[in-house]
Amino acid sequence: MSSSSYRKKVYTKFGDKGETSLLYGGRVSKNSPNTEAYGITDEAVSAMGLARSLSDNSKVKDILRNLQRELFTIAAELATDPEKYDLFKEHFAPVTQEMVDNLENTIDTLEQEFEMPKVFVLPGGSPASSAIDMSRTIIRTAERRVVAVAEDGLLTNGLILTYLNRLGDLLFVLARYQDKEIPIERATGDIS
Repeated sequence: MSSSSYRKKVYTKFGDKGETSLLYGGRVSKNSPNTEAYGITDEAVSAMGLARSLSDNSKVKDILRNLQRELFTIAAELATDPEKYDLFKEHFAPVTQEMVDNLENTIDTLEQEFEMPKVFVLPGGSPASSAIDMSRTIIRTAERRVVAVAEDGLLTNGLILTYLNRLGDLLFVLARYQDKEIPIERATGDIS
């Protein structure tokens, strides 16, 4: 037998009927609030990866990489059946107030390093900031999906909502920080 016969296939066919597995067991509709929430969170992780690949600023890249890692934890938390939450906590650290505080500290630090535009910002100042802004809008969608999870009584950690809200703020500031060296007209979309 060749070594390729021992490889696990990417496709399982288990989701062909519109259901998916949760992290520690159980199956739900691919349209369930939790699946929607962690799916949108995954979209944000990918958009941040695009932003990171487009940025030439090492600080921006480091911040985005750390945020991507934290969002994997959030997605795992959202992909866990509330009845299996203790099992999740044995393997992962849930979202904490310290993580929220770190987002706020990052915003404060960035805002000390440059002056935020005092006019409306039209995304598109640079490819990197555009991708960061796209990440921000995806995070706002994830936030709305998590509200639906909470309204269904399935949110095990309310700090996820706080984290996502603050993350949207940070991404707005980070996009402006990314463009801090370019002319304000270009950074705000004020080009005639």
